[in-house]
Amino acid sequence: MSQTSPAAASGTLRSRPFPEQEYRTRLRAVQDRMAQRSLSSLVVADPANLYYLTGYNAWSFYMPQCLIVPAEGDCHLFTRTMDAAGAHYTAFLPRDRIHGYPDHLVNRSDVHPFDWVVDRALELGVLVDDPEEYVAAELDAHFFSVRSYLALQSGLKRSALVDSNELVNWVRVRKSALEREKLHKAGEIAQCVMETALRELEPGRRQCDVVAEIQHAQALGARKLGGDYPAIVPMLPTGETAGTPHLTWSDLELQRGEATTIELAGVYHRYHAPLARTVVLGKAPRQLVDCAEATNEGMVALLEQLRPGMRTCDVHRAFTDTIGKYGLSKESRIGYSIGIGYPPDWGERTMSVRAEDETEIEQDMAFHIILGMWMDGWGYETSESLLVGPDGPDLLTDVPRGLTAKE
Repeated sequence: MSQTSPAAASGTLRSRPFPEQEYRTRLRAVQDRMAQRSLSSLVVADPANLYYLTGYNAWSFYMPQCLIVPAEGDCHLFTRTMDAAGAHYTAFLPRDRIHGYPDHLVNRSDVHPFDWVVDRALELGVLVDDPEEYVAAELDAHFFSVRSYLALQSGLKRSALVDSNELVNWVRVRKSALEREKLHKAGEIAQCVMETALRELEPGRRQCDVVAEIQHAQALGARKLGGDYPAIVPMLPTGETAGTPHLTWSDLELQRGEATTIELAGVYHRYHAPLARTVVLGKAPRQLVDCAEATNEGMVALLEQLRPGMRTCDVHRAFTDTIGKYGLSKESRIGYSIGIGYPPDWGERTMSVRAEDETEIEQDMAFHIILGMWMDGWGYETSESLLVGPDGPDLLTDVPRGLTAKE
């Protein structure tokens, strides 16, 4: 006869990051958006959105899974049986709203788990197959495959299947008071991690050794705050490769006279505070110093514009006008919205700070402003994560800006 452990009996086996009412408020906001678009159901596949709406948190997103939200009533989670067995430890959903498809459907060419999901969802009534109904799915989510879409489409023979257009992501852009607390704690961790990175970068050390210290600091967290794994691994372009973004690390030694750009994140309960800085080991070349100074002046200018009522394109213009005085330009976006993150991205895939984006900035939005100046064979990168307060940006970290030179 099995016995319940003391931890399970006391409810401390796994702590949920938010109270149930927070999830119910979020679900209501999503269903309100669905009503505006006359949607009968929404198929949610982005693990960040599953976490946002239910608290479900596991490394199961490499397999087909989804949350189905009906226009009215309760949502239901569908995942692999072995994952469904433990989903109640993190999701606020009761066990009768967590459904596991059989394992014999995994990695088959003749059948797909979404075949089972659609049949079960129709039985439960969270999907309706009717010519006058519209079912939305997250067609651009990283883990919603083409075969998942085709299986869903095949099972809904009469309802129209449409793109959700990141419906849940747009609900997420304004952070609740509890979410803002999570972001501030993620910022505390990010600060500790970046301070570790700046301290550990030394000539002769292997890049992988420095990254090992960074990853240790990310898990260790700050004070009593335990860190979480980041959606993106630490990025460490160095020397000539510092002129390009998104490179990770190697086992080569760091060289005196070379610059390294560091991009990382502090993570708390899946909320991310990304941060980037640039370090040069030795005397910095004049062109790097000049670029850093102009870029930092641009950061100050754009932060002055990043307040409620302004548009993202206004913020972008403040930066480009400033660096333009020094003969510099930047084609790529200079920021994006942040919050919950799962691999392979910590961005929310909504707002981008660029010339073409006219989204109005509102209080309680969160951004990662990242100024990467990638040149031919060299580069400079600096960034800030922030919440939008009533009077302007509330920075999540306090790491000195500018080029760090370690002689």
